[in-house]
Amino acid sequence: MMIGDGILTPAISVLSASGGIKVDHPKMSNDVVVLVAVFILVGLFSMQHYGTDKVGWLFAPVVLLWFLMIGGVGIFNIYKYDSSVLKAFSPVYIYRYFKRARKDGWTSLGGIMLSITGTEALFADLGHFPVSAVQLAFTVIVFPCLLLAYSGQAAYLMQNKEHVIDAFYRSIPDGIYWPMFVVATLAAIVASQATISATFSIIKQALALGCFPRVKVVHTSKKFLGQIYIPDMNWILMVLCIAATAGFRNKSQIGNAYGTAVVIVMLVTTFLMTLIMLLVWHCHWIIVLIFTGFSLVVECTYFSAVLFKVDQGGWVSLMISAAFLVIMYVWHYGTIKRYEFEMHSKVSMAWILGLGPSLGLVRVPGIGLVYTELASGVPHIFSHFITNLPAIHSVVVFVCVKYLPVYTVPEEERFLVKRIGPKNFHMFRCVARYGYKDLHKKDDEFEKKLFDNLFTFVRLESMMEGCSDSDEYSLYGQETQQSRDFLLKDNVRTYTSSNDLSISSVDSIVPAKSSMHKTVTSPGRQTEFDELEFLSSSRDAGVVHILGNTVVRASRESRIYKKIAIDYIYAFLRKICRENSVIFNVPHESLLNVGQVFFV
Repeated sequence: MMIGDGILTPAISVLSASGGIKVDHPKMSNDVVVLVAVFILVGLFSMQHYGTDKVGWLFAPVVLLWFLMIGGVGIFNIYKYDSSVLKAFSPVYIYRYFKRARKDGWTSLGGIMLSITGTEALFADLGHFPVSAVQLAFTVIVFPCLLLAYSGQAAYLMQNKEHVIDAFYRSIPDGIYWPMFVVATLAAIVASQATISATFSIIKQALALGCFPRVKVVHTSKKFLGQIYIPDMNWILMVLCIAATAGFRNKSQIGNAYGTAVVIVMLVTTFLMTLIMLLVWHCHWIIVLIFTGFSLVVECTYFSAVLFKVDQGGWVSLMISAAFLVIMYVWHYGTIKRYEFEMHSKVSMAWILGLGPSLGLVRVPGIGLVYTELASGVPHIFSHFITNLPAIHSVVVFVCVKYLPVYTVPEEERFLVKRIGPKNFHMFRCVARYGYKDLHKKDDEFEKKLFDNLFTFVRLESMMEGCSDSDEYSLYGQETQQSRDFLLKDNVRTYTSSNDLSISSVDSIVPAKSSMHKTVTSPGRQTEFDELEFLSSSRDAGVVHILGNTVVRASRESRIYKKIAIDYIYAFLRKICRENSVIFNVPHESLLNVGQVFFV
């Protein structure tokens, strides 16, 4: 529904703003208004890749000017036409309205709720403004100005009932009509930008949770992590938005579709907020009950009203949300089944140990980075690889990139390094953890940090006592700056040869100069030095990225709907979405894909 909101908000906002042209030129056809709206929409979506960081400072002045102008026009109309409309603030008139209009009054709530739309996308504003600024603006500026604006239109309609269709533009004084039109258009663009940003934000978070197909996410601001741009979704939103604008051609049908999306988003938000209050904030159940009860009374009232508008345009938002729900559910189902297959078909450590240090193959110089979704165990794709190929790299690192349901993961906690099997197997695991707001860096920087942490792990491992070579273990303790400095210093007498060595550390690369003399070193320190030299020489020999590609297929005995979901929808999504090699920025010259088929 939020994605549908991101489609319908620009359509109704820009179409409403463009409608001001027809009010000033009554003979102008609806087609011209639609063309102007489409032109503005194309320009709006085409500018998304620049981000809002450079023009975000304009949003607040534009919106502030907009609210002050509509509030001022409202005061003018109340004073000029009929100040008695202020009686409408009395709840008595709500009762009289429903008593007089009955069912028509009830269904009119579907249109009345359009006056509060936009509040469902408030979370997107947090990418630009702090919480206190949003709260202050809504309390002091937005709410009073909206009350004055709608009261002013009501006062105008008391004497101009025939202008009910275009009451807003008709009620504007002639002297400020065109300045008001310009500001209205800018405000519509800002409102559209807010919901587009909200759509990008919620897709980014769904992507991090594995509930949306892999798409490219671009961070457009260095200061605000919430300002992102998703190219693929941007153009999809533009096409659907233009289709909605050109297809409906009038604000009432788009308004019905828009209202349906907004009220359902509000309902879902209320239910989720209840869970947050209970499980996260640990609020008293009475407070939760009061909040939930009051919110549901208001929202269910509007929801019951928009149900009467489903056949008048409301079905569009339901169809859009249903389509994206199918896409997200099928993607999540296929992804979970593929992960379960990899979990259940892990290679046992006994099988690895039985192969011996050479793994039953020729160990060629170099480092093989095997990407897997498993954070523990050896993936089945590795056994498939060594069964079909006669060689494997001298050092194997299983890389698992995990996107956690947290805002960000600190840099010092990003990498977890483990050893797999005995030391002479030279097999490691590295888990790289990212929050849903973190940006996966380019391959060269990712590689450097990975190897820095791998070298640090070997140094720290040599200092530990009681660790068995045949066990899989990790170092979860974080070293302090003092321990890092200790690791960078030559604290013991080392053995050097005629070759120049370069040992990578977390902070820098420390060269070990060649010399003609030999010194005595402890066996543990010698083993550490030999392994560091071995890792360094293996890295110099080359790094190969090995990506597993598990193809999911529906089994023959599956039902027809499952075959359609897996063999067609999921396969199509896998085909068009970003490949792992693109996500990890793997260069093609060092990429090796290993495929296998899994039936569900």
